[in-house]
Amino acid sequence: MFKKQRPLFSCLLIVLILVVGSCKSKYEKLKASNDNAKKYQAALKYYNKKDYSKALDLFETLVQRYRGQAQAEDLYYYYAYANYNLKDYTSARYHFKTFADTYPTSLRAEECRFMAAYCYYLDSPIYSLDQENTTKAIEALQLFINLYPKSERVAEAGKLIQNLRDKLERKAFENAKLYLTIGDYQAAVMAFGNALRDYPDTKFAEEIEFLTIRAQYLYAKNSREYQQVERYNLALGYEQQFAEKYPTSTYLRDALTLKKDSEQGIAQTKRILEEAANDQKLARKLAKKDTVTAQPPSEKGNSNQKIPN
Repeated sequence: MFKKQRPLFSCLLIVLILVVGSCKSKYEKLKASNDNAKKYQAALKYYNKKDYSKALDLFETLVQRYRGQAQAEDLYYYYAYANYNLKDYTSARYHFKTFADTYPTSLRAEECRFMAAYCYYLDSPIYSLDQENTTKAIEALQLFINLYPKSERVAEAGKLIQNLRDKLERKAFENAKLYLTIGDYQAAVMAFGNALRDYPDTKFAEEIEFLTIRAQYLYAKNSREYQQVERYNLALGYEQQFAEKYPTSTYLRDALTLKKDSEQGIAQTKRILEEAANDQKLARKLAKKDTVTAQPPSEKGNSNQKIPN
């Protein structure tokens, strides 16, 4: 019985192949056609139907052929948006920028300049990853504001810039905390200071300043005795500044504990150093002891940047 049905299955398969093949060949013939006007109209139809993949394929074959002609501006505009709608933001931002540079007097130039910057914004990754595109997005959006200060899009551009700066601020804060977590206290103190310098209005300021006390205290505690007093005193200085600036802080109790621990550390260190002054064996032992020996990553990254003593 199965053998009798084989011819029927074969016929159905052939018909199916012919149908699919004819549909495909119709589009492929259009794509390979030299009838640019017909191809252009078909590309617009695909675009309006939101079939951006086919529209993009056709636009790509037409961009060079329409260069210098009246239709070129419209064609390139839709070409850029086809890339954008397909979420290829890297290509889209290039084409939006090219449009704005090529047609600076066009009514669409402002829109395309903004869209180029917005594509950078969309390509900005989460804060924990490399932020090169975030920085470029800020630069592109600021350039848009400078070029079109009266644009209705300026307010939106400003909000996008703030979102991007918040991301960079978060990255700086989390990186500094990471140094503290892994026990690189020297680098943590520097990184917290850099975060406050770069983002003086950061919403993390209070926590950063408290964690700076903790990092400095731990840095002192893990240093050799000959350097501990100076480093504990720095922790006390940070604590005093914190207490004056945030008198009602939820971190104040912990800050006071670090203050007491630092004061006790100073007293203990002075006793040890007094003993070492009369005990050469102890003095030699202290001279060799130093638990803070590793060069912090931040110092490797910038040899000219001063690290706290």
